[in-house]
Amino acid sequence: MDAFTGLSLVIIIVAFLFLLVFFYFIPIGLYITAYSSGVRLKIFRDLVGMRLRKIPPQVIVRSQIAATKAGITIPMALLEAHYLAGGNVIKVVNALISASKADLGLLFEKAAAIDLAGRDVLEAVQMSVIPKVIQTPLVAAVAKDGIQLKAIAKTTVRANIERLVGGAGEETVLARIGEGIVSTIGSSASHKDVLENPDSISKVVLAKGLDAGTAFEILSIDIADVDVGSNIGAILQTDQAEADLKVARAKAEERRAAAVALEQEMKAEVQKMQAKVVEAESQVPLAMAEAFKSGNLGVMDYYKMKNIEADTDMRTSISEPEKKDNKDDNG
Repeated sequence: MDAFTGLSLVIIIVAFLFLLVFFYFIPIGLYITAYSSGVRLKIFRDLVGMRLRKIPPQVIVRSQIAATKAGITIPMALLEAHYLAGGNVIKVVNALISASKADLGLLFEKAAAIDLAGRDVLEAVQMSVIPKVIQTPLVAAVAKDGIQLKAIAKTTVRANIERLVGGAGEETVLARIGEGIVSTIGSSASHKDVLENPDSISKVVLAKGLDAGTAFEILSIDIADVDVGSNIGAILQTDQAEADLKVARAKAEERRAAAVALEQEMKAEVQKMQAKVVEAESQVPLAMAEAFKSGNLGVMDYYKMKNIEADTDMRTSISEPEKKDNKDDNG
């Protein structure tokens, strides 16, 4: 009895494991759902084969069911290949369904390429049907009269399915629009012209064909806001005037330093000359003594010279008090 019970338990466990493996490789519920939806599957080739290829049957079969119900024929092998390539099968199928309803003529190969390129193919199809509004950041530009203007533009774009692969994204479109706004404002003679007709910016920018080479088609560009900024021209002129003043001060300081240096040099020269005079005066007694010895200078000549010196000193002493009195009176 114990051996029979043990054998029965083993059989039950084996049967349970067999059923687990069977239902793992052959999802009967999914097979019935596909069959009732008009999708014909072969159990071993499709369901078991997908398990062996490590492809989840739920993703492929349910995507196939959705496509069949929408009237789109997609070979299951293409769905499997797209999954193995790292693509999003569900988004691709949903995008094909949306494109079919909107009569965009999108093929599976194109949708798969867009998805593998890293773009959201479903969002791209939705944007082709319903255009999207993107807003530029605050763009600052200066008109010819030196007044700064700050503008914000709202751009309505529609995805271009044919250029989604290899086409530039929203950042490129926004950069080109910002460049167009700066160019248009910068070419305006006065900021008042822009404030009076802000739509002139839209017309000029839109006429430049900024959507060339991008994944979008620009439908309209609307200036949402224009504000007056700083007087850049006046600021630049003020800065230039300050720079010129600094240069003039530097040159004046350079000239003053040169004059001081010249004055010091002249004082040094005067001191040298005074030193030479003192040296020459110190040689006078020696010369006189030599003249006495040689007989070139007599005693009478010496006294005459002394009288002249005394007379000169007397005249000098008489004139100095008069000069001092004049200075006191003027003071």
